[in-house]
Amino acid sequence: MMTHQRASLLLALLIGSALSFAPSPHTTVTLRRIQQSHSSTILQAGGFEWEDPTSDEADPGVENPFKNPSLLKSTDGDDSLKVDPARLLSPRLRGCNLYFIGMMGSGKSTVGDLVARRMGTYNFLDTDTILERAAGMSIPEVFEAEGEEAFRVAEAQVLDSVHAHVRIVVSTGGGLVMRNQNWSKLQTGLVVYLKVDPEVIMKRIEGTDRPLLQTENPLETLQKLTEERKERYEQADVTVEIEEGMSVEDVADKCVRALHDFIDDNPPAWKQAKAKAAADGLDWVQ
Repeated sequence: MMTHQRASLLLALLIGSALSFAPSPHTTVTLRRIQQSHSSTILQAGGFEWEDPTSDEADPGVENPFKNPSLLKSTDGDDSLKVDPARLLSPRLRGCNLYFIGMMGSGKSTVGDLVARRMGTYNFLDTDTILERAAGMSIPEVFEAEGEEAFRVAEAQVLDSVHAHVRIVVSTGGGLVMRNQNWSKLQTGLVVYLKVDPEVIMKRIEGTDRPLLQTENPLETLQKLTEERKERYEQADVTVEIEEGMSVEDVADKCVRALHDFIDDNPPAWKQAKAKAAADGLDWVQ
């Protein structure tokens, strides 16, 4: 069967399933703010309420907890945080999605799920899991029955549906970034690259049934894939280097801190303009 026919069949399965993976607004905790004397415009985005991020009501005023001494315990020399920094990350993102990228076995799903749960107001989605559920087959089965090209087309379709939602943490397939159409969608959120040496990954997934590693030398294949994808991976907003022996909690902590620092270093244009107006003694125009 020709590749485009296989892709069409798999896409039909996805569309036929109605892609019922979307985060439910009934189970999503939505932060509510005390209404000011005037109301802000509420827009609908992916089934969620979304406020104009340039309005005063939408600016939560939350800062980097790692740079805020008031959030550090000062008694008995304990410098641990009073609050989970991930909980404070959510309002700072203001609905912006997080996309975890990286090689197979880098921990995207495990770490992404933990980060989302710690944030409290974000849902977690895994593009591979969504595709498997929609197609009724495992990823290896999809590769065997439909071929890699058909899988990549279906994978892009899943991302196309997922990225329309807000307040989600998304774990993506390792090769998803290689298609320009996918990369452009990832750019609508913040991209986090989990960087792990191929040798460490092989120890994690030894004896794997992952389709692309069914070769005579899986490590060599993994090294080659890593090199091919390196340029795109390194374009991520945040790169988190993972060393052997790091726990999931350690990696999640490192991701949260890196994201807080990224937000500090890259304030939105409207916020920079507002700060400049304040410094010049001008009133911010609503």
